[in-house]
Amino acid sequence: IILSYVIQHAMLACHPCNMKSRIVLLLSLLSSSPIIIGVHGLLLAQHHKAISSLCRRNFSLMTSSSTKHSKTELSAKSSSAGTQFITNKMCPYAQKAWIALESSGIAYDMREVSLYGPGGKPDWFWKLNPRGTVPIVTMDGENDVYADSELILDAVGDISEGILARTADLSEEERTQVSKWREIMSKQLAPVGKSAVLGGSMPKLRSLLKEMNDMVVGPYLCGQRMTLADCAAFPFLWRIDQDYGIGGDGEEKLRDWLDVCLKTETIKSTVVRSWWWW
Repeated sequence: IILSYVIQHAMLACHPCNMKSRIVLLLSLLSSSPIIIGVHGLLLAQHHKAISSLCRRNFSLMTSSSTKHSKTELSAKSSSAGTQFITNKMCPYAQKAWIALESSGIAYDMREVSLYGPGGKPDWFWKLNPRGTVPIVTMDGENDVYADSELILDAVGDISEGILARTADLSEEERTQVSKWREIMSKQLAPVGKSAVLGGSMPKLRSLLKEMNDMVVGPYLCGQRMTLADCAAFPFLWRIDQDYGIGGDGEEKLRDWLDVCLKTETIKSTVVRSWWWW
């Protein structure tokens, strides 16, 4: 029991985006001691659900590349000149920033970085973000650096000229709704969802989904316009839908919202075949 507890919490202590490291850590622990080897069957059974879910993802590493998003150049404003998006497409936190950028009409360069490849992350990446995490957005050359997905949402929401509603154009009620959605995603769904993926209680996740279902205004989370709430929520709720399904009793409005998002080109274009959870 103690060994199982240590392994579970060691896994949770890994970087939230590094699911591969959790598997490697678990396997290394299982092979490090004759005692652990003797009980590895019991431990693997306990974590089978978590590992099987994680192993179904394709953890092939992406090489660094640069992609020009010229389709938005004509609508770009001078405030977005020189915007660069450093990301790894499999990360949900990076995806929510990606959705915001795609939906804002801002011209930007995308640069993909391999987070766990040979040789580690490049020096220029560490200079932009000493924490070593994605996403990162730089604006006005590198004079403005945003190395956190929530900060990126705030910055993009202030200058959006696309389908994404600009924050200043929202009513007070809409801004309150957006803030509530962003908070529930980061403080409730993230930990509850992670627990469910790692073999925790599914009823707790279903209960939270029903609470969120009641908050949906429709067709987007806060009404007729796409907001930062949709950017923040889609990557995580889409992943839950992929593995566990969303749309049962008490989840109908969330299902309708997901379908609307998947028909919204700027959101749909960020969905990739290989992805990780948290």
